[in-house]
Amino acid sequence: MRKDAVVADRTTPDEELMRALYDDHAGPLLAFVLRLVAGDRHRAEDVVQETLVRAWRNADQLQRATGSIRPWLVTVARRIVIDGHRSRQARPQEVDATPLETMPAADVIDRALRLMTISEALSDLSQAHREALVETYFKERTVSEAAAVLRVPAGTVRSRVFYALRSLRLSLEERGVTE
Repeated sequence: MRKDAVVADRTTPDEELMRALYDDHAGPLLAFVLRLVAGDRHRAEDVVQETLVRAWRNADQLQRATGSIRPWLVTVARRIVIDGHRSRQARPQEVDATPLETMPAADVIDRALRLMTISEALSDLSQAHREALVETYFKERTVSEAAAVLRVPAGTVRSRVFYALRSLRLSLEERGVTE
């Protein structure tokens, strides 16, 4: 007995139906789906495969159907394409991270020089002005909170911050910092 005969004896009606569906409808269905997916052959093949899997799942209904099965297959394929399009629209577009990896990092030396210049300019301020700036800007405290820490009225903190910023700006301009 040949191997072909053994395989043919083991085929089920579902397998025969699937072979017949594939032989009769896969080519025209692929051509139809290719138009729907703008010529993307891989996507079209996936849609045809999913359509045939759904036909296999509904084999009992398809065997009882009268007339051609192609309209059912075309409708299923069209709905699969529409569902795929909708699901891609619902998700945010994926972005390739490679350009971000190739971007140069901020220059560490420039940052260090900038911090040194600011530190030197801060040392030019009086201690009272420096404390007011440190409490409000660097420690991010409100004027009221800084006043409580420094044990001075809030108006004094505002005044010290104003004059400290003005002095700091002048000191930085003397060092060549204009931004």
